[in-house]
Amino acid sequence: MADIITRDGSWSFDGDAVRIVPGSKVHPVRQDLGEFAVPLRALAGISFEPDRKGGRLRLRLRTGACPVLRAADDRLKDASDPYQLTVEKDRRGVAEYLVDEVRNALLIEQVPDGPVDHFLLAGPSLPVSGGGGDGTASFDGETVRLTWNWKAAESKVSGGAVALPVSEVTGVRWLPALGLENGWLRFETGNGSASAPAKFDPHALDLWGLSRKEYSAVLVAAAVLVRLPDTRAAVEPAPSGPAAPPSPLAPPAPPASTVPPADDHDVLLRRLRELGELHQAGILTDDEFSTAKQAVLKRL
Repeated sequence: MADIITRDGSWSFDGDAVRIVPGSKVHPVRQDLGEFAVPLRALAGISFEPDRKGGRLRLRLRTGACPVLRAADDRLKDASDPYQLTVEKDRRGVAEYLVDEVRNALLIEQVPDGPVDHFLLAGPSLPVSGGGGDGTASFDGETVRLTWNWKAAESKVSGGAVALPVSEVTGVRWLPALGLENGWLRFETGNGSASAPAKFDPHALDLWGLSRKEYSAVLVAAAVLVRLPDTRAAVEPAPSGPAAPPSPLAPPAPPASTVPPADDHDVLLRRLRELGELHQAGILTDDEFSTAKQAVLKRL
């Protein structure tokens, strides 16, 4: 087990998944997403970027593995990105150790870093809600509901709250407010309403960017995205325990070899030396060193 606890939150790695727990004062997107686990097979890499104040850990996921990242389409700010962790200066050594553990596991398990054709994370927990601007969007797994506030256009208010069964939704798109341009959360149904500006579209929220909370609309988009007819059957649930159960929809894993490849053997021996150095440097306690060493020896 490798873990790191900072003011920004905590990450832990048990060999099968990285479990992410947000801190109490992080961006609303990370707070609302809450605790979740990223299976090893969903990772393309991990890095630690040191700076004068400490540094930043970053997880890089395989393209298509995470519904939140797919819904965001590379538009998340650093503060709202659940796959980043700010690290204090005195935790640098622990951060580097975590990076080594994850990288070695990716190498030993021969996890590819290419894109996947189905989600490997289940997305936000239900029910989920978010938004701002002229209203709020919520989703319970079956129905999308849009309710309007006093700032909404008269055409939306007079039409009342909107309830869209997810079976009628053909697409969902999220765009945050950028500069003086409003953003939106739009649900497409194939009836032509998507051509109207978000301000007047009864199937869209008009996001003004006046509050960080508006970013939480991306979580509603992600939750709906995984339940659309063309993606619903392909979603793998995030692991709920120490080990993630194999998905019947994922391609079968190749049979394990009874003799470890030479490269794996070298990696494990190198890892043992690194653990010894970390222990001698005082970064790892006796118990942490013993646990990590036994895990490596089992792989040998």
